Amino acid sequence: MMKSFWLCFVPLFVAVNAFGVLPLFINLTEGIEPQKIRRVVFQSMITALIVALAFIALGTIILNLLGITVADFMIAGGTLLFIISIREIISTDKSPYPIDLDSMGAVPIGVPLITGPAVLTTSMLLINEHTLVITSLAIIINILIAGGIFLSAPLINRVLGKTGSKTMSKISSLLLAAIAVMIIRRGIAVFIAQGVQF
Repeated sequence: MMKSFWLCFVPLFVAVNAFGVLPLFINLTEGIEPQKIRRVVFQSMITALIVALAFIALGTIILNLLGITVADFMIAGGTLLFIISIREIISTDKSPYPIDLDSMGAVPIGVPLITGPAVLTTSMLLINEHTLVITSLAIIINILIAGGIFLSAPLINRVLGKTGSKTMSKISSLLLAAIAVMIIRRGIAVFIAQGVQF
């Protein structure tokens, strides 16, 4: 069970990419009082958890209704993750999202910065290989870790600096691209093993 948990935890840790989101979080919360920043962080964690857990609870049912196989989702999901990771590698730190202090924790920090397409796609793929309980637990712990990183943003920013934070972000995106290629490869292997059907 522990091995299965870690096999879920690591890809989701990379998908959440808290260190990659950290520079944006710092930019979004610059000049805001520490007490309000804590409120934003807790709002983002609650929003991210609700969206992620609701998606994985209903996602499998929706896929079954649509007749989408595991291999279909692995190839499509892996392709989407690859595109997202490449976009993150070449992107800048500037936020494209409008800023509203009252809802900032929910949007854009909770969704889509913490729980975005990468997390949703990765979690759905992991459910097919592991259990719903283990995947849910890995999601919950990763989002709690992301919240802890955001609460420690001033300290982390002083230790790593802006350049260090950006470097961590790019490394995480590169790892996500590698995971995406692995998922596509496994999806193709499933197609071959089951016999390609159209």
